[in-house]
Amino acid sequence: MTEPTYPTLRMYIDGAWCEGGDGRTAPVVNPANEKTLGEVPLATAADLDRALAASVTGFEAWSATPVAERTAILHEAADRLTARADRVGRLMSTEQGKPFREARGEALRVANTLRWDADDARRAYGRVIPSAPGTLLSVRREPIGPVAAFTPWNFPAGSPMRKIAAALSAGCSIVIKASEETPGTACEIVRCFDEAGLPAGALNLVFGEPAEVSAHLIAAPQTRLVAFTGSIPVGKLLAAAAGQAMKPSLMELGGHAPVIVCADADPVAAAKRAAAAKFANAGQVCTSPSRFLVHASLVEAFTEAFTEAAEEVVIGDGLAEGVTMGPLANDRRLAAMEELVADAVGRGAKVRCGGFRLDRPGYFFAPTVLTGVPDEARIMSEEPFGPVAPITSFTDLDDALRTANALPYGLAAYGFTESAATAERLVRGLEAGILSINHCGGSVHEAPSGGVKSSGYGREGGPEGLDAYLVTKRVSHLLEA
Repeated sequence: MTEPTYPTLRMYIDGAWCEGGDGRTAPVVNPANEKTLGEVPLATAADLDRALAASVTGFEAWSATPVAERTAILHEAADRLTARADRVGRLMSTEQGKPFREARGEALRVANTLRWDADDARRAYGRVIPSAPGTLLSVRREPIGPVAAFTPWNFPAGSPMRKIAAALSAGCSIVIKASEETPGTACEIVRCFDEAGLPAGALNLVFGEPAEVSAHLIAAPQTRLVAFTGSIPVGKLLAAAAGQAMKPSLMELGGHAPVIVCADADPVAAAKRAAAAKFANAGQVCTSPSRFLVHASLVEAFTEAFTEAAEEVVIGDGLAEGVTMGPLANDRRLAAMEELVADAVGRGAKVRCGGFRLDRPGYFFAPTVLTGVPDEARIMSEEPFGPVAPITSFTDLDDALRTANALPYGLAAYGFTESAATAERLVRGLEAGILSINHCGGSVHEAPSGGVKSSGYGREGGPEGLDAYLVTKRVSHLLEA
């Protein structure tokens, strides 16, 4: 499959595509060959102020639009995205690295996210409360106002759309800073809304120096909600800034998802399902299974099957036929993998397969399986966010649960067992906002996703996904003056 023509990148402010005010740009690099694809414009403070002002007028127009009309526009945008899923998939694969099949699937999936949120907004019901004669007591749910959102590079369509879909469906306007490393996909998504007839100012897309943009947008009086997906350290900084300004925030942060394979599980089936999830998007998924705790009676069978699955992964350019894992998204992740593997091996871990950068252009790292990894190894406490799988064993399930819960993270967790009673022990015992039993399923638009502990707060998806974007207003109306 040929690489698509990379688009000329622009920001989108107040219904118009524009360059940055001072002409500053940053290069966008293809991680499969390290070549520059194009230049992304970087916003100035004046650009951000224009976006903020537009979000106010956009909110006034969009929130006043009848919900049926809003829903129709959002469905039109979703249909346009579905129709161009192939193009968006090729573009995403080129700038982020994931295989085309994964990228195209992401584009189709987020179109359905938009449809779900648009329809669910029609069920954002209030209520009338029985009260004294002559008094009407009610509860209304209204859009909170302009939203400032910040999203990462690992899901160039998924992360921005979860913010955009929820905000617009609730009747809010939004200024979103998508990743400067994967800007083309974000531009394609915004173009679908523009063509669908979204009012000017309801959706604004900017790029820029992350610290500068976040500080400016969060502190601005126009911003009523801060929504972020990304790392825990950055999330804490943004949450603190939002708290200083007394603004609510929605934080979907990192994790270090444990996988517990119990004594009664099928080790081969568990290994195959876990490996498929581990190497999806080259392991660059916040819910990726990343610590494998396997009962001692199964650990060798599990490791053999997992290693076999890892060795079957086809590595290459995401647009090439048959590739099942692309490069890491940037050189920072490549260096991190090398450091984590070296640290684990230096502390006594064994490399069953992989453990090295591929000798070719691009940020390719071999799918890696580590065994005998001691607890003090960095990879046991630091989220790898890459294709490295540390496997350890346990003999007592309570000990495994304590190990799984020992870290400050609590985004996702996974368990494998053929016992309903043991499954319930896992459900009750694992500290995570997302839990899958006998598979490693990802997020779905019809159910909530989010973390506990340092992995964040608030939920995206499902009926709960609009909560952060709505204000609950109590109204007491005296009917007789």
